[in-house]
Amino acid sequence: MGVPRIHDPVMLIAGLIGSADLFPPVRAQLAELWGPLVAQSECIPFDFTEYYAAEMGAGLQRQFLAFAARIRPEALAQIKHETNRLEQAYISGGARRINIDPGYLTVAKLVLASTKDHQHRVYIGDGMFAEVTLRFRNKSFIPWEWTYPDYRSKTAIDFFNGVRETARREQQPDV
Repeated sequence: MGVPRIHDPVMLIAGLIGSADLFPPVRAQLAELWGPLVAQSECIPFDFTEYYAAEMGAGLQRQFLAFAARIRPEALAQIKHETNRLEQAYISGGARRINIDPGYLTVAKLVLASTKDHQHRVYIGDGMFAEVTLRFRNKSFIPWEWTYPDYRSKTAIDFFNGVRETARREQQPDV
């Protein structure tokens, strides 16, 4: 029989989609909530899908963030509610202007929160779901069949591999 244990704290991450001019104030507001960033990716064109174009317009950008603070994994549902409130603060003319995808990273996986249920998502409480979006195997994060195209990009994989290395060093400071 396995013995239940409390999960170690995990590294909080977020992905932003929107107009790049919104990223600095949104990053500042996220830092107010969760503390300073330890890493941020370059901004890349969000041309993987047209899903957000009707609501948010053309020329969208994507950026990934990692925060210094460590969180309990079970806090992810509440964090998703916080990011939803922040998205609502940027609504203009009834349309969202920023999308914020919170999640967490461990040395084994990247988990994202969602408000939507699907076959590969599990309910984590308070109206929220989570999915393992990337898994670490053979010295790199790799996608699943359901992984969003932007999380499959070289920018995303390189960024999360680097963030993982930071997390790994924290777990094993002498290595």
